[in-house]
Amino acid sequence: MGVKGLQYFMEKCCPETCVMVDFREMARQHVNSHQQGSNTTLPTLVVDGMACLRHWYSCQAWVYGGQWKEYMHCLKEFVGAFMTAGIRLVFFFDGVVEEEKRVEWVNRRLKVNEEVARVFHYLKYHGQQPGRELFCLPSGLATFSRFALKSLGQETWCSVREADYEIASFALRHNCMGILGQDTDFIIYDSVPYLSVAQLRLDTMTTVLFSTDKLCHALQLQKSELPLLACLLGNDVVPEQRMQRLRSDVLAAYRRKHPQSPPQGEKIYAVADFISSNKLSREGAHGVSCLPLTDREVLEKGVQYYLLPGQQPLWDISDTSPRSPVCLMKSYLSPDILQAAKEKHMRAECFMVYSVLYDGVVECSNTLEDREDAELTPQAIVYQPCRERIYGILLPTNPDGGGRAPTVREWFVFPGNPLKDPKVVSPLPLNHSGKPDLKRLWFGKDSETKCLRISTFLAVFELDEFSVEHDCLDGSLMAVLCLVTYIAMQVGHLSLEDIDAYLSQAICVRYKSYTELLHTRVSHVEPRAVQLGSLFVRGLTHLVAANSACGCPFPMEQLMPWNTFDGLLFHSKYLLAHSGRPQEELLEGNASWVSLFRFLRELVLGICSRRGQSIQSRPRITHPGKHVDHSEQWRQRGAPSGQHGLSPQHYRPQTRSQSGQHGPSPQHYRPQTRSPSGQHGPSPQHYRPQTRSPSGQHGPSPQHYRPQTRSPSGQHGPSPQHYRPQTRSPSGQHGPSPQHYRPQTRSPSGQHCPSPQHYRPQTRSPSGQHCPSPQHYRPQSRGPRAQAHEHNRPRSTCPNRRRYHLAPRWQNPHLDFP
Repeated sequence: MGVKGLQYFMEKCCPETCVMVDFREMARQHVNSHQQGSNTTLPTLVVDGMACLRHWYSCQAWVYGGQWKEYMHCLKEFVGAFMTAGIRLVFFFDGVVEEEKRVEWVNRRLKVNEEVARVFHYLKYHGQQPGRELFCLPSGLATFSRFALKSLGQETWCSVREADYEIASFALRHNCMGILGQDTDFIIYDSVPYLSVAQLRLDTMTTVLFSTDKLCHALQLQKSELPLLACLLGNDVVPEQRMQRLRSDVLAAYRRKHPQSPPQGEKIYAVADFISSNKLSREGAHGVSCLPLTDREVLEKGVQYYLLPGQQPLWDISDTSPRSPVCLMKSYLSPDILQAAKEKHMRAECFMVYSVLYDGVVECSNTLEDREDAELTPQAIVYQPCRERIYGILLPTNPDGGGRAPTVREWFVFPGNPLKDPKVVSPLPLNHSGKPDLKRLWFGKDSETKCLRISTFLAVFELDEFSVEHDCLDGSLMAVLCLVTYIAMQVGHLSLEDIDAYLSQAICVRYKSYTELLHTRVSHVEPRAVQLGSLFVRGLTHLVAANSACGCPFPMEQLMPWNTFDGLLFHSKYLLAHSGRPQEELLEGNASWVSLFRFLRELVLGICSRRGQSIQSRPRITHPGKHVDHSEQWRQRGAPSGQHGLSPQHYRPQTRSQSGQHGPSPQHYRPQTRSPSGQHGPSPQHYRPQTRSPSGQHGPSPQHYRPQTRSPSGQHGPSPQHYRPQTRSPSGQHGPSPQHYRPQTRSPSGQHCPSPQHYRPQTRSPSGQHCPSPQHYRPQSRGPRAQAHEHNRPRSTCPNRRRYHLAPRWQNPHLDFP
C-alpha cells in the first residue's frame, strides 16, 4: 500500500528520515505547544486500524480460524498502554473500496489466493501450522476489530471514502499529535507526523517517525511537490506501470547527469530531480506536458487524491473538491433510512448495510479455503442465499410503478473466481407475508416490533421454527444454533461429526478464559477443519449483517466470535469427534454441558430432517501430514541436533477422573491398532522411529513414548516392534497403567531408569516404599521463554543431581507457532 518503493528508500537509502521517538515525550511536547490557557486536552493519536491488524494479532495460532479471546486480550493491552501514557486513541477502518482502487484491490486478492494455496499445501504435507512467512490474517478480523474496540470504550470510525484520506483529514482538523499506521501515503499528505506501527514497542512506548521535512530536504523538494512524486512513482490511484516510460526516460537523463551516483535509490532521486528541474507553476506542469492527455489526466487525478480540505495544488486542476459519496439507491429509499444507515456505518455500529444502500456493492476478502477440496463449498456460495434475503430486507424486490428492481454487485474472493467482473445478485423476498417495513424495523420501539425483528432475522436463514427457542437461549447460543443449522442445510458433505465439533466447542468456549484456551493442544492440523473453522467465522459476519438489517434484535456483542468461537478449541473437538470419541469426552465430562449439547444437537438435526437434509455419521481418518521430519523441525527451532524434547503439539493435559484421580484427559487418548503379528500396538500414524540415547544405546525418541509388554519369559521388557502396556502380574500386583507408562533408558551403569527429562514426583506404595505415582505422570516440554530462563539459571555442580517437575512450566504453549 502507499507509494511504491518509498518506505524502503527512507529506511535503507535515507535513514536520517527515520527518527526514533518516545510517545510519552511526544505527548508532553504536544500538550505544551498546544495548551490554550488553563484548558488542556489529552493528546490524540489517530490509528489506522487496517494497518494495525497484523501487529494486533500476535496470537501464535492463526490457521485454525482465530483465537478470539486471546486477540481481545491483545487489544486490551494495546489500548491500556496508551491510556497509561495519557494518550487518547481514535481508530479508523476502511468502510468502502473506491472504484479507482478496484484494480489494485483485485490484484492483491489474487496474490493472497496463491498464498492461501501454499498454506494448504504445507498443511497437507507437514500436518502442522506453517511459519510466519505464510501468515494469513484470520477471516473477518477487520470487521470484528471495529466492534471489539467499541466494546473497550474506544472511539472508532468507519470511512465512507478512502480511509487514508479521512484519517489525514481528521488528524489535521483536530490537531492530533500523529498518525499510527503503515502506509507511506501519510508521508505525502500535508497533515501530522506519521508513526510506524511495525516499529512500535509497547514495553518502551517507542517507534519510528518518518520525517516529511527530512525527506524533502534529502530530495530537494517542497512539501507541495510530494503528491506529484507519489504519482510518478506509482500508488493506489496511479498504477506503477502507467508511468513506466516516463520514469525510464527520467532515469536515463539522471544517470547522464550524475554518472557516479550509486544505483540504490536512484529511481526516486531521478524522479525528484525531474520535478525540481521542471519548474511547476500555476500555469501548468511544463515537464509533464509531453505526456499523452490521458496520462496527464491520471496524474491530475492522483495529485487531487492527496489534497485535503482547503489545500491547493501546484497547478490549476479542473476540480479539487473532494468526491462525495453518491447514493445509487436514493430513488428506492427514504432520506431517513439513508441518513440512519450512513450514521450507523460511520460509528461502526453495523455491517454491510451502508455498502448495499449507497454503492450497491459488497466485497469480501480472502478466506482460508482449499481450492483442491471439491467437497466443501466456498463460503461465498454457502452464504449467498442469506445475503440475497438481507438485500431483500433493505431493497425493494418489486418496485412501485413496475420499475426495474435494484441489484447488488458482489466482489467475493473464493477459489476459482478470477474477479474479472462482479457477480450481479438480485434481492430475494422473505417467506413472510409481505416485505417488513424498514422504518418500523429500525425505529420502532413497541413490543410487537421487537418480535418482528426476531422473526425477520430468523427468516433470513429460513429458521422460523426457532422463534420458540429464542426465549430459552441467550443470544450467543441462539447465534450458534442458527449458524450451525444453516451450514448443515447448505453444505452437502457436512457430517454428524462436524456438527458435534461445532456445537461442543461453542459450549465449551463460553466457560473458558483466554489463558485456559492457551493450553489447548492438537496432534496435527487437518486442512478440512481449517476450512470449516473459517466457514463458521465468515458465517458470524453474515449474522452481524442480518442483525444490522433487522434493527439489531440481538446485542452485537452476543454475535462476536470471542463469545462463540475459538479456532484451536474447534480443531481439537473436530479431531476428537472424527476419532469416535463419546459426547462426554467432547464436553470434557461436564454433565450440564452434555445436556445442553444434546438439546442443541436435537434441534439442529430436527430441522435438517424436516427439510429432507439427512446428516450422516462419516468419521474421517485424519493424518498428521505425508512427511514430517521432526529432527529438522527441532533444529529449525534452535534445539541441538539429536536432542529431542516433547513437542508441544503432542503434549496431553490431564484432568481428574470420576474417582478424583488425575489422569490424561479422555479426549487425548491415542487409539491402538494391531501390528502385522496381530498384537495390539500404537496406531501406525503415531509410530515414531527410535534414536540413540547419550550412552549410544537405542531407545525411544523422547517425544514418542511407547508402553511395555511381557516377554515370552514373563519378564517386562520392550517388544521389538512396539512397547506394550503392563497389566497385573501373576501375584496380582498392579503395574503402570498403559496410558501412563513412561519408557525407560539405561543409566551409565547399565541399569534401567526413567528417562531424565521425565522424572515425576513420588508417592509411597502400600509397603511404604517410594514409587512413582502413575496418575501424576506428566510429559514436559520447554517453550522458548522457559529455555531462555533455564539458560541463565545457575547450574548445579553435581553431575548426578536431577530436577523433578510437577507439571509443564512453559509460558508459551504453542512452540510450533512462530
